[in-house]
Amino acid sequence: MDILRFLKFFKVGWRIYRDPLLESSHSSIYYWREQMKAMALFTTTEERLLPYRSTWHTLVHIQIVIFFASMAFGLTESIGDHVQMGRDLAFILGAFFIMFKTSYFCWYGDELDQVISDLDALHPWAQKGPNPVEYQTGKRWYFVMAFFLATLWSFFLCIFLLLLITSPMWVHQQNLPFHAAFPFQWHEKSLHPISHALIYLFQSYFAVYCLTWLLCIEGLSVCIYAEITFGIEVLCLELRHIHRHNYGPKELRMETNRLVKLHQKIVEILDRTNDVFHGTLIMQMGVNFSLVSLSVLEAVEARKDPKVVAQFAVLMLLALGHLSMWSYCGDLLSQKSLQISEAAYDAYDPTKGSKDVYRDLCVIITRGQKPLIMRANPFPSFNLINYSAILNQCYGILTFLLKTLD
Repeated sequence: MDILRFLKFFKVGWRIYRDPLLESSHSSIYYWREQMKAMALFTTTEERLLPYRSTWHTLVHIQIVIFFASMAFGLTESIGDHVQMGRDLAFILGAFFIMFKTSYFCWYGDELDQVISDLDALHPWAQKGPNPVEYQTGKRWYFVMAFFLATLWSFFLCIFLLLLITSPMWVHQQNLPFHAAFPFQWHEKSLHPISHALIYLFQSYFAVYCLTWLLCIEGLSVCIYAEITFGIEVLCLELRHIHRHNYGPKELRMETNRLVKLHQKIVEILDRTNDVFHGTLIMQMGVNFSLVSLSVLEAVEARKDPKVVAQFAVLMLLALGHLSMWSYCGDLLSQKSLQISEAAYDAYDPTKGSKDVYRDLCVIITRGQKPLIMRANPFPSFNLINYSAILNQCYGILTFLLKTLD
């Protein structure tokens, strides 16, 4: 793992945060991709051509299968203990989510890389030259937001991993970071101390590697949609300040035509992004809803034990927090896209332009009536309205369980 390459995002982000006049030469998604490349797990055709990279990718998949299978086998030992079964199921769902994502992006790695390259090439979206629109504030906000998001996630991930890896030292019933079972009872410390130590080291290393990679791919995914949102904001700025250059009829026609193409490019990239993340968005919604339902079920069943209730309440809050972050990003994307038609209407000036200019503005207004959405068919779009519906559904499950158990 290339540590310096991995830490470059944090170094650049800190410098930009400290100096308001400093601008990054790349968008945040470029640095998220660099982090995944530094971990040797950015699965594109180009990356697989590097020495030993394809072998490492295969080895990672084998390790994930072993990790998941051992945890699933360990679930059989928890039958009868509902609390332990709940914990095992929660970790199994998380392991399955990681296994699915690594396999999924082996197939869609090239498409993901192309989306990132296209977005980074268009960044910062504004037309270069004299008297550009004031896009620097928005560019800085989105980059610093990504930097703080990465820093905050990394901080809590370090705390979580530290507690997880050291849990066998202070939890009496636990002898491994993850409850797992292996053939011939290799996981039993009293029977096979050497194999137990190797399994302990394997689980510790693999948890750090996989969860760090998951943080990177989640950050990359969120920031891709944030970058598209930033492109929409710049398009609105360009439309509202289209007359700042005092263009003649011919130049104004060329400018409106450029903005029509920019709008079309944003729509095209969003469609490709939704296609790339289609499977992961569905899995994400399914896993989060399963974790919330599992947490509610376990918390209700063990409602007389405050310690168990607190554990599953934290798990529920984490799952809802993850889903709320995606819902907020999708909602922000949709709300900003609806401002495009308003900006195009503001660009209309009956004293300037020609019929072709007015036709271009009408095209943008017509397209802007339909909000751009983050969606994975057949599921509904990710926004705060649908997120509220999920919360109501979870509350309904909780109420039903309470009435049933009482």
